[in-house]
Amino acid sequence: MTGVATVLAGSSAGTASWAAYRLLMAQAGIARGVIGRDTSKPPEADGIYTAAFRAPQPWRAGKPVDVHLMVFGDSTAAGVGCLSADEVPGVRVARGLAEATGLRIRLSTKAISGATSKGLAGQVDAMFVAGPPPDVAVIFIGANDITKKHSITASARRLGAAVARLQLAGSVVVVGTCPDLGTVSAIPQPLRTIVHNWSARLAKAQFAVTAAASGHPVPLGDLGPEFLTAPDRMFAADGFHPSADGYALAAAKILPVLVTAIADRSPEISQALAFSSDRRAVAGDTAERRGIAARLRGLIESPGWRPRRAMGSVHIEMPVQN
Repeated sequence: MTGVATVLAGSSAGTASWAAYRLLMAQAGIARGVIGRDTSKPPEADGIYTAAFRAPQPWRAGKPVDVHLMVFGDSTAAGVGCLSADEVPGVRVARGLAEATGLRIRLSTKAISGATSKGLAGQVDAMFVAGPPPDVAVIFIGANDITKKHSITASARRLGAAVARLQLAGSVVVVGTCPDLGTVSAIPQPLRTIVHNWSARLAKAQFAVTAAASGHPVPLGDLGPEFLTAPDRMFAADGFHPSADGYALAAAKILPVLVTAIADRSPEISQALAFSSDRRAVAGDTAERRGIAARLRGLIESPGWRPRRAMGSVHIEMPVQN
């Protein structure tokens, strides 16, 4: 026993605390043996996405694109649990941005399955080695920091450093904060409640450091009720990673924030969004809705940006240009 454990075990309260600790550690071992075992490689999804073509075009050096979107993070960023490239969150975001703007969007992925916040610096390093920074960076990170019991403060600090590096390099950075792991039914109680609290604390810290580094945080923990209500539909077969429907909900949260952020940064994209919005018949639009900001709000707030349920599944109906 450690010194602390010995002190705890020396009193009745300490004995109870030690017993609770042993119970939680036993439950954690059981949970680790059940969840997160999907070692399959996520679908290949990188390429150039346009509104005109459903399938991506291969990218090669020198091929022109309007926006370079790069995804960093862990297995959820890479799309583990997806059965096809169309389901990968980066693809949903790239295709949604292409549909909204009519621009050519290059998607490239640096995310690595199993990564924690400790791995973000290496992913950003790899990006700088490979070429210039992307126009847009999307980060999904945090779940493995929870399962591996990393310090919340240290995990958040590492994320903040990565956001700051990308931001200083000129990228618009959007961060999907830690999901609510308390929705994973394979984790028994009372550990599930503790994991839920850890997830919420990390997500709150991630939100703060991302905003402080001039990034754009998106609280993915807000999707917890959806996963609790329909776990069979929202989780993949391993019971830990999201399914296609789960990823669709995450993309629906990320996409409006990303569109607003890059429109604020890029006049070209603002104009493209304004043109796209003018071409759409948005319900309730009137002649009084003027200016890029108003048109952008109309595009994002329209039903096309919301997740839809049809035939028992979830999908995002993206804006369509006529």
